[in-house]
Parts: sequence; structure tokens; C-alpha cells
Amino acid sequence: MSVDPMTYETQFFGFTPQTCMLRVYIAFQDYLFEVMQAVEQVIVKKLDGISNCDISPVQIRKCTEKFLSFMKGRFDHLFSKMEQLFLQLILHIPPNILLPEDKSQEMHHYSEEEFQLLQKEIEQLQKKYKTELCAKQALLAELEEQKIVQAKLRQTLTLFDELLNVGREHGTSDFRESLVSLVQNSRKLQSIRDNIEKESERMKTS
Repeated sequence: MSVDPMTYETQFFGFTPQTCMLRVYIAFQDYLFEVMQAVEQVIVKKLDGISNCDISPVQIRKCTEKFLSFMKGRFDHLFSKMEQLFLQLILHIPPNILLPEDKSQEMHHYSEEEFQLLQKEIEQLQKKYKTELCAKQALLAELEEQKIVQAKLRQTLTLFDELLNVGREHGTSDFRESLVSLVQNSRKLQSIRDNIEKESERMKTS
């Protein structure tokens, strides 16, 4: 069998020419074996009808196998020539022929040097695209962080507004006074909580 990959022919036919020839070879061999088996059966039946025949079925089988080996050798010799002709003349696409999907190559023909330049340009564009993509992702991440900071800032401003409102309700319009008052009240509440916890512990142990 030919070792040439014949990739362009494979693209056109949808199968490798070598695979096609292999299937033809196997089909011929199977047919040859079937024919020889049928011939052997006919000979055995004919000899059964002849009285005092000295030829046994074993001898017929040996003769059949010998003839089959001879036919197979002749077939292999002829098939190698047939395969060569098929691969060169029938299953072969000439180098000057382009498939319909490759017709654009006729209008945009490039030399090897031009092709290499295009390849380098494509690689540079790919690197530039990756760099810009990374920069975009970094900007998006920074934007998300800014959104989080803005949300926390709004919460802080809201808290300050609430503190001012509480201070106004308690007669302190100045923010510092409100903050001092809030701290004092917080300390008082903490002291009360500590006393309650101590009293609770004392009652548990008594």
C-alpha cells in the first residue's frame, strides 16, 4: 500500500485513497475465498457420484489451498499494479487543480516570504489582543472595586446623616457634640450590660 498521505485527495473524497484501495483488496480476497469454497464443494459432490474414486476430500482440500495460494499470489501482483494506476490516475488530484473551497487562493496568491510576514503579523495582533484583553479585565476589576468603595462611602455618609438627625433630636446640632454624646451613651450602655452580666453570673453561682 502507498505511504503517501494524499491529504488533498482525502479533503475532496472524504476518505483516504489508500483506505479505498484496501477495502477493494479485502473485497476481492473475500470473493476469491468464497469462489474457491464453492468450487471445492462442487468437486466433492461430483466425486461422491463416481464409484471407486480414490480422491479423498482431504486431497481435494490440499489441492484447493494450493490453487488458492497460487491465485492469491497472482492477484497480489496484479493488484499492486492496479493500485498504482488508481492512485496516480483516478484517485489523484493534479497539483494545478484547486478545490472549490480553496479557490480564494487563486485570487490571493502569496509567496513563502509573504506568507511568513503574514504569520508574524497575525502573531503580533494576537499578542496585542491578549494584552488589551488583560488591560480590559484589570480595568473591570478596578471598576468593581470602585463600586464597592462608593457603596461603603454612601453607607458612611448615611450613618453620619443619621447621627446628625439623632443629635438634633436630642438638642445638639453640632456633629462633634453629637459624637461625644453618642460615645458617652455607648459607654453607659456598656457599663449597664457589664453589670447585668455580673449579676447574672452571681445569681447562677448562688
